[in-house]
Amino acid sequence: MRILNSEFIDRPWRIHEFAGDFVVEDVWSLPTPGGPDDLARFARGFTAPGTDEISDRATKVLFAIRWRLGRIFGWDGEDKGVNKRVVSLRDRLPEDLQAGDRGPDFSDVPFRSVYLTHTEWVSEIANRTVHALMHVGWVEDGKGGYHGQMTALVKPNGAFGKFYMIGIKPIRYRIVYPQLIRSIGKHWPRYT
Repeated sequence: MRILNSEFIDRPWRIHEFAGDFVVEDVWSLPTPGGPDDLARFARGFTAPGTDEISDRATKVLFAIRWRLGRIFGWDGEDKGVNKRVVSLRDRLPEDLQAGDRGPDFSDVPFRSVYLTHTEWVSEIANRTVHALMHVGWVEDGKGGYHGQMTALVKPNGAFGKFYMIGIKPIRYRIVYPQLIRSIGKHWPRYT
């Protein structure tokens, strides 16, 4: 379920210290009921090889089209990514986060982990269109339990990046995020 951006903005996340130039695109509550120590479990399960979080055929087709267009137009070349076109958010981290757990990298998509704490996990991706962050915060639900809260933060690359983000917004909201969140809820009990 999509929730207000203030659910991310008003929390005392560490990411606020060094990612102020990124814009909060949207915030989603994840169907991941658990305990206070389950964020690392979520990160490991979400990034595991063979974890097919996007099981909907339409979403798979959309991603296949996007990656194909990226190859054709050169959006996703190695020279367009993190530490090439943009500096990694990891280079901005305070010493304690630099020395801490980086967290797991995704096996099937080009997001790379930046840091993992007890309550926050951040991964990043960069290409010709955008430098984007995925922040997963582990939050209390007010009933003694905890769950994930996923935030997309973006820094579009110029006018083309802004146009691209506007163009894909309806697809993200109507197809990609709802399917991803349903799939997370379905797979969450099996994460180890």
